[in-house]
Amino acid sequence: MEFKEVVKNRYSCKKYSDRQVEDEKLTAILEAGRLAPTAKNLQEQHIYAVRSADALSKIDAATPCRYGAPTVLVVAFDKNNVFTYPGGKRDSGAEDAAIVATYLTLAAADERVDSCWLNFFDPDKLADALGLPENEEILMLLDLGYAAEGAGPLPNHFARKPLTETVSYI
Repeated sequence: MEFKEVVKNRYSCKKYSDRQVEDEKLTAILEAGRLAPTAKNLQEQHIYAVRSADALSKIDAATPCRYGAPTVLVVAFDKNNVFTYPGGKRDSGAEDAAIVATYLTLAAADERVDSCWLNFFDPDKLADALGLPENEEILMLLDLGYAAEGAGPLPNHFARKPLTETVSYI
């Protein structure tokens, strides 16, 4: 699919069928995340591909937003392996994980796999429930699967502000 089509047609799926994402498509999506740029190329991301009923039930206990997706990617980063920016107020952890997550999202669309970016959960509680290492922080979850019959974009999905409201030239 052409990049412009990927960006234009991708939406946050809120209802999934039980059809599992094929292994080769999941691998292609994960590979795109691996190739995402990170500060100083530290690659501090760690992706957990959640497919087991036990782990999915832990995600369901943490958020109502899995929407029946058969696969969820947990995007985390190693808090001890980040670049601290000049001034010491910010580091690259959340930023780099967000870049990786964006690549995963766009790669899913390119593979014609539906997705939804989730951040409605307590990351510390979920990390504990999943048994993640203490040095890792969860940034987001990415539902992956195939839309159920009748699913589609929310009514406001295509409402976008004009560039004149979101861009300034200085």
